[in-house]
Formats: sequence, structure tokens, C-alpha cells
Amino acid sequence: MPSKIDLINPASLSPPTGYSHLAIVKAERQVHVSGQVAYDPMGKVVGEGDIAAQAEQVYANLAAALAAAGTDFTKVFKLVTYVVDLSTEKAVAVRKVRMKYLGDGPYPASTMVGVTALVDPRLLIEIEAIAALD
Repeated sequence: MPSKIDLINPASLSPPTGYSHLAIVKAERQVHVSGQVAYDPMGKVVGEGDIAAQAEQVYANLAAALAAAGTDFTKVFKLVTYVVDLSTEKAVAVRKVRMKYLGDGPYPASTMVGVTALVDPRLLIEIEAIAALD
């Protein structure tokens, strides 16, 4: 049976910008993708100092991880994004890349969090995802 994902934005909450307030999921199987960072397949940092380039690599890594699990961004119902020294400019740059991968929606439930650092000081962004498999 195909998975059922209802992405909802109640009128009683503020209008979202590129995400949904609620994701109601009926799926027997899910894939939880560990936080992906801007490492290429050889483990080298891509886009050092460039949030947009790093976001592009992170989303490409997420796409590869989802494909390995037999799914794609259309089945993602939760994203958590961690950005070093988050600012409005960085959020806008990340959202621009995000829209390339998520299209016109509906969008998953999402959170963006500012952090002081990631595991490697050259990294500016990390994103984890949860997707339905059935």
C-alpha cells in the first residue's frame, strides 16, 4: 500500500515560507537520514566559506541517500537544518537551494536552527531528513 503523507498548514498558524507546519504520516517503514554535510564522495569539503555551494552539496548528498533507500524528496516529511552563525542572508541562500530540490511543494515539516559550529570547522550547514518508504 502506498504511503500517505498529509502536509497541513492550519489557518490558525502563520503562513509558512517553504515548509509545512504539520506532517501527518501513515507509513509502516521510514528512512531516517543522518545529518548530511558538504563532503563530496571522496570526503573532501565542497564550497568552503560558501553557504550556497555547501547547501547544494548537502542536498545532493541527501538525494543520493534517499535514492539508496529507494525513495526521493517527494516522500520526505521532516527536515532539520543546522546552519553555523545563522543569519537572514544565509537562510535565504539555503531556501533557494532547497526549492530546487523540493520544487513547488507541498513542503515537509521543517526546522532551521542556528548553531555555533559543526563537526568540521569548514562546514557551514548540516541537514537531516525523514522520509516514508511505503
